[in-house]
Amino acid sequence: VQLQASGGGLVQAGGSLRLSCVASGRIFSINVMGWYRQAPGKQRESVATIISGGSTNYADSVKGRFTISRDIAKNTVYLQMNSLKPEDTAVYYCKHSQFGRDYWGQGTLVTVSS
Repeated sequence: VQLQASGGGLVQAGGSLRLSCVASGRIFSINVMGWYRQAPGKQRESVATIISGGSTNYADSVKGRFTISRDIAKNTVYLQMNSLKPEDTAVYYCKHSQFGRDYWGQGTLVTVSS
């Protein structure tokens, strides 16, 4: 499984960005996709996840501001990020999990200026 993430960039505080991640390869119908982020000097953390059935989970820090969604037909997961804050600045990675294996995308940088 290969993942290609896109959509990062520079945005002012209060602005919005939409990240996309396309999965290719042997994709099984039962899987979990998610977004993680890693800020400079910090550990990678989970931002949002979505399972194939559609259930979602969010980090407390992004609840009400970020929305994860997926297009199963396109094997694509999205992260709509609104009301961005400087503390959201990080490299964002998508992850695809199936049959106990994790696959990571290359990361896309999100920078939020104050």
